[in-house]
Amino acid sequence: MGRAMKNGVGLRGPGLAISPRAESARNRTERETVDRWMDALAKIWQIDVSAPGEIKAHRRKMDITWLTERIAVGGGIWNAENMAKVGREGVTHIIDMQIEFDDTPLGEDCGIAVLWNPTDDDFTLKPPELFQRGVQFAQAALEQPWSKVFIHCAAGVHRAPMMAAALLASTGWELEDAMELIESRRPVADFADVYVRSVEGFLARAEAERE
Repeated sequence: MGRAMKNGVGLRGPGLAISPRAESARNRTERETVDRWMDALAKIWQIDVSAPGEIKAHRRKMDITWLTERIAVGGGIWNAENMAKVGREGVTHIIDMQIEFDDTPLGEDCGIAVLWNPTDDDFTLKPPELFQRGVQFAQAALEQPWSKVFIHCAAGVHRAPMMAAALLASTGWELEDAMELIESRRPVADFADVYVRSVEGFLARAEAERE
């Protein structure tokens, strides 16, 4: 797509040796990725991520960014109080991309339908089935004129924007335009090259199945 890679973690297959120089570069890339993720947390939740215990402050806040009138992305919900806030935003359906936390019981208590679509933020290619589950769930929800869909992960930086881009592209948006919309509304969103290729793979398979 001609898009510069923002993030990427070097991968090593089983039994393959990596030179000390390559290993050092890989470790540096991983540290830089973690640093960017922590910076994103600080921007979103306005916390001092270097202070002991402050990283847990996000569990007392709700982070949601509306992309359209009916589709939003954001960070983790974590507790009943935040789920209630999501409900007051008018959200009727949630796609939970966290592998760390299943929102389903919290959603049931608030009458919000939840698709737990657990995804590891490990900078590896994601299968088309992952996006298919989310897109089908969201499209069925959006057939109801009053429904609103919230897509989230832990920080709303990688997994939720990735899923949101797949959904928008499935509804007629060009993928590049969808990513630009997400980045303009949510500046902390970060589209790692491997995740963009994952979405492209899903869209290509969906297109092939329609032919």
